[in-house]
Amino acid sequence: MKMTAKSIARAAMIAAIYAVLTLILQPFSFRAVQLRVSEALTLLPILTVDAIPGLFVGCLLANFLGGAAWYDVVFGSLATLIAAILTRKLRNHFVPASLMPVLLNGLIVGPVVYFAYNYAGTFSLPLLLMDMGSVAIGELLACCVLGAVLIYALKKTPQPLWA
Repeated sequence: MKMTAKSIARAAMIAAIYAVLTLILQPFSFRAVQLRVSEALTLLPILTVDAIPGLFVGCLLANFLGGAAWYDVVFGSLATLIAAILTRKLRNHFVPASLMPVLLNGLIVGPVVYFAYNYAGTFSLPLLLMDMGSVAIGELLACCVLGAVLIYALKKTPQPLWA
């Protein structure tokens, strides 16, 4: 990936939008039952590679500034980075690409949420699975509904911002 002033600026804008949306909607963005509206942006790697670092930095900032547990900051941000990379690799196949953030967040952020916010000293597989499912469902709504609308609208833009 060639870093130009334009690509750095684009990544910075994506990071800022992600972080601000997450923090403004903080009551919905954190904890076990979450719907991060900012996760709609995780489909942007379909359009531009610059979204990958932007999403990672935006998620890292949002989690850190939002007061998330340290392992939520680290692993949640890594889940976003991995999902962004996979979304980019699958960009020509919309459905699998849009499911990458859903799967990665369910598998990585779900357990993080369980151990960071719900673990009471005794392991509970049903509660862990419930947290994983809850995160995945929120992610499904954000990516496959809001994100799909966002990508559709951006593809219809006469002068694309990602070009």
